[in-house]
Amino acid sequence: MCTGRVDLAFILRAFSNGADGVFIGGCWPGECHYVTEGNYLALSTVHLSRKLLKLAGIGPERVRLEWISASEGSRFAEVMNDFSLKVRELGPIGNGAGMSEDGLKLKLDALNAMVPYIKLVERERLRVPVKSEEAYTQFFNSDAVERLFKELIADKFEICRMMALLREKPRSTGELSQILGLSPSDISRHLNVSARQGLVKFDATRNLIAAA
Repeated sequence: MCTGRVDLAFILRAFSNGADGVFIGGCWPGECHYVTEGNYLALSTVHLSRKLLKLAGIGPERVRLEWISASEGSRFAEVMNDFSLKVRELGPIGNGAGMSEDGLKLKLDALNAMVPYIKLVERERLRVPVKSEEAYTQFFNSDAVERLFKELIADKFEICRMMALLREKPRSTGELSQILGLSPSDISRHLNVSARQGLVKFDATRNLIAAA
């Protein structure tokens, strides 16, 4: 299968199902068997998935992409041994980052729920004009993309986590702040945005917020 067919959802689903690392191996750039040059699609997906994992407090190094041709069997073995060693050093996902099982699940569920939206953002705003590894690295590490990522994805991620908690039961802003690890001002900002969109309602009598 071409690496270009490795969907962002596959990577996130693997972590949700308990994988501690995800390895993707593909053809060298310029040697793709398809006119779509799927290895560059994979490169974009990996850059994006690493930013998402970092946002969730999960080590982005848990996703690795390597170019390996069919004739490089010994190199494939070396790379896999190296990646396996790295993942063992990192420890189990969540535990290795000092994260509770519930906290990890909340974050991964939020990312998985956002996949269609994230893919839309990627298609419309995160396309790299030049096909080279250097161009992709510079693009995804640029200040412009960092600002765009925070504006279009990071805030939506926090709101998604917040809404998951509110769908369980009404909560106070203080409780949301403590569970999500966000400042009260950030919680208020997210609640105001959600209220304007009709996603939450305020119970003034109990001083609680609930999902609409």
